[in-house]
Amino acid sequence: MLFDTHCHLDAGAFDADRDEVWARAQEAGVARLVNPAYDLASCRRAIELAAQHTHIHAAVGIHPNDCATFDDDLPALRALIGQPKVVAIGEIGLDYHWERTTPAQQAAAFVAQLALAREFNLPVIVHCRDAYDDALALLEAHARGLRVVLHAFGGRMEHAERALAQGWHIGIGGPVTYRKAENLREVAGAIPLDHMLLETDSPYLPPHPYRGQRNEPAWVALVAESVSQVRGVSLARVADETTSAAMTFFGL
Repeated sequence: MLFDTHCHLDAGAFDADRDEVWARAQEAGVARLVNPAYDLASCRRAIELAAQHTHIHAAVGIHPNDCATFDDDLPALRALIGQPKVVAIGEIGLDYHWERTTPAQQAAAFVAQLALAREFNLPVIVHCRDAYDDALALLEAHARGLRVVLHAFGGRMEHAERALAQGWHIGIGGPVTYRKAENLREVAGAIPLDHMLLETDSPYLPPHPYRGQRNEPAWVALVAESVSQVRGVSLARVADETTSAAMTFFGL
């Protein structure tokens, strides 16, 4: 049994065959899925999708690239957090790659949403790109005691160690299968399985040999296979332990 802990099944890339994609995922052994949001519209889509499927869950939050109007969005976001099957706040964090919003705007929205996670006793799905030092500093200041996952981890081992020292989780996705991803495989081989969450980030970041194609949740099995090879343990053990970790993390 596998758990895709981060998949944007609400995305337009799946409009033509969403039900078939979910069916393929289940056939591949994916028992549950969390669909995170990035703005208010995707929050609503994620909640609607989760309402239609027993084993699909929603996360709601404002992505750092979409936080320019965060103060205006906050009342609506608060109302969405209490909707059925919302199991996390996310994806939220810092993204210094695209420069669509300022670091100050991102930090303010990030800290405010960490406060929401504490208020509603929900875990946090963190997006971080080109900003690990700043993101971890904010988390260490404002997220102690919260359940946190660094989604689609792309940092260094020292960043993973800082997260693990706080009891947080590391999200491992398709890039672990890439030929040049030695650093990520080192992380995947070293961190405890009970603090590892598997994900696809579909429709993005497809694993080898599907790079360049639309990713889909069934391919979380390829992520699990790569982790099992790196660690020298059975695929069944990777699936069991990471799924158990995900169930606990999301309070399911």
